[in-house]
Amino acid sequence: MENKSYPTLSRINRFASKILEWTTITLMVALTLIVAVAVIARLMGQSFSWYDEVAAIMLAWITYYGSALAALHRRHIGFDTVLLSMPYRFRILAVFVGEAIVLTFFFLMARAGFQVLDVLAGDTLISLRWVPIQFTQSVIPIGAILFMLCQLLSLPAYLKITAEGMSLEHAEIEEEVENELKKNKDRT
Repeated sequence: MENKSYPTLSRINRFASKILEWTTITLMVALTLIVAVAVIARLMGQSFSWYDEVAAIMLAWITYYGSALAALHRRHIGFDTVLLSMPYRFRILAVFVGEAIVLTFFFLMARAGFQVLDVLAGDTLISLRWVPIQFTQSVIPIGAILFMLCQLLSLPAYLKITAEGMSLEHAEIEEEVENELKKNKDRT
């Protein structure tokens, strides 16, 4: 999330956004190719034993990295209308309480993810014996840590916007309406 008041933080956010976007896009393209090749192979009578397991893992990876990207842009479900209807002091307090809850949840998730990795030491995938399950499940702590970092990177801009009484959702909707009005104005 960018804000002109925080130019250095905005550059870091853009950089993090590009990395997460490309990671997510690469995973989505790879998943699409794997599933397409597997379907074609199945139609030809040569089904792969590994594609189902790999596709499920890749879908989880896409979910975790895409979730971190959404956190960076503050695109997760929120309650802007409720938040902005509060008096200023309570609004700011609510933002900090909400952030503390989210960060605590993902901290606990990362911690549990590392514990799961310890338990899975030495195990491999069923269909691809050379792939350690620790590698496939490493997305849990990595995704949780990325989510926390993205929340923290986007917090100053979000706090400023919320303190000013502006809504991310409403601003986005108004921008889209203005763009559509401009497009339609040229048609008449």
